Amino acid sequence: MEHRNLGRTGVSVSKLCLGAMMFGAWGNTDHDDSIRIIHAALDAGITFIDTADVYSQGESEEIVGKALAGGRRDSVVLATKVWGQMGEDPNHRGGSRRWIVEEVESSLKRLGTDHIDLYQIHRPTPETDLEETLGAMSDLVDQGKVRYIGHSTYPPSLIAEAQWLARDRGLHRFVSEQPPYSMLARGIEADVLPTCEKYGMGVIPWSPLSGGWLSGRWRKDADAPAPTSAARARLTDRYDLSLPANQRKLDAAEAYALLAEEAGMSLIEMAIAFVLNHPAITSAIIGPRTMEQLVSQLPAADRVLDAELLDRIDAIVAPGTNVNPADGGWASPALEPAARRR
Repeated sequence: MEHRNLGRTGVSVSKLCLGAMMFGAWGNTDHDDSIRIIHAALDAGITFIDTADVYSQGESEEIVGKALAGGRRDSVVLATKVWGQMGEDPNHRGGSRRWIVEEVESSLKRLGTDHIDLYQIHRPTPETDLEETLGAMSDLVDQGKVRYIGHSTYPPSLIAEAQWLARDRGLHRFVSEQPPYSMLARGIEADVLPTCEKYGMGVIPWSPLSGGWLSGRWRKDADAPAPTSAARARLTDRYDLSLPANQRKLDAAEAYALLAEEAGMSLIEMAIAFVLNHPAITSAIIGPRTMEQLVSQLPAADRVLDAELLDRIDAIVAPGTNVNPADGGWASPALEPAARRR
């Protein structure tokens, strides 16, 4: 499988990244089956695995750790994230130094490793000084517990602020961003991707299938599929077909499915290949729950979309557009009703 550089780090990673969110209680509860899927991905040439502490409250990290035991760890670039609520303690979440330095130890233990290759802050934390978050994560690099640091779903203004803060304070800089990106959620094309390119950052998009909308299951002539995991069952604003935005997604998904059939490939292959086609993208995160899903997604790494097909994709959803704003992954609290001056 083709490898690409992770920003300017000098580290190369496979163009497909195995996302582990579906391993554990949120998706596939069979540990042995999940490990078989991970091993199959590695055997297919994937060298990049991404998980997070909050995925099934640490269970995903534990499964990944078991899968990499016995000599496979050294050949994998291993990424995980911190930020989500872990347990009931209100301080067991977020981007504070107190939580980051505590939780990295738990992630290292669950993953069965002495270092994390890419440690990422999972979401912006407006209530926490960015220097505190960046400083704590920078210290982990100096201590050898973490090789590189990154962030997920950061707006462009915060991406730029973090880069300048690192330069101004002499801290390690964030080397990557992990945003949502698909043919239905193209908002990052407007500003996030150009900002990451400007600062030489790797980009590792999540949800190239738009949470299953581009899997081929969402068609206008079929009953709406039930959520396939506990994680998706919580996201009603992204799946409720009574919402106009989701009706527009259904129309677009139908048009994409017909276009993929005409192009001689599956919708899954076209959707992932579309994400990989953008020059700012390092590696697209695929998140299979079953072996069948993994097998259906791997061929996308070899698909090349020509200019004519890309133009036809643009005609369905315009560049820089999120069909449903809820698919953007994070909304600024400054735009919440309580924060408005009225």
